[in-house]
Amino acid sequence: MLTRELIAASTRPLVLSVLSRGESYGYELIQKVKALSGGEVNWTEGMLYPVLHRLEEEGVIKAEWKAAETGRQRKYYRLTPAGRGALKAEQARWNLVNETLQNLWNPALI
Repeated sequence: MLTRELIAASTRPLVLSVLSRGESYGYELIQKVKALSGGEVNWTEGMLYPVLHRLEEEGVIKAEWKAAETGRQRKYYRLTPAGRGALKAEQARWNLVNETLQNLWNPALI
């Protein structure tokens, strides 16, 4: 089971990664990440929306209200060009952490 701290720390790169595949609305983001993680990353709306608002304020995502197939209005999010750069930076940071842990956990490298 993932800790709340790890889930919170991974929210930004996860959101940017999902949005790099195309626009999405909040609930859909929650469901995509939950499915991709095998149910291990289970965000609440109360946790996700402040992150989305912060990313929007930073200019890495853009939001637009659109009518859904049901006719209901939904706020769709998509990456901006700055968001693509932010995603690359996040990937580099997480790859560094992953590589460091892999090195620490491989007894042949210590």
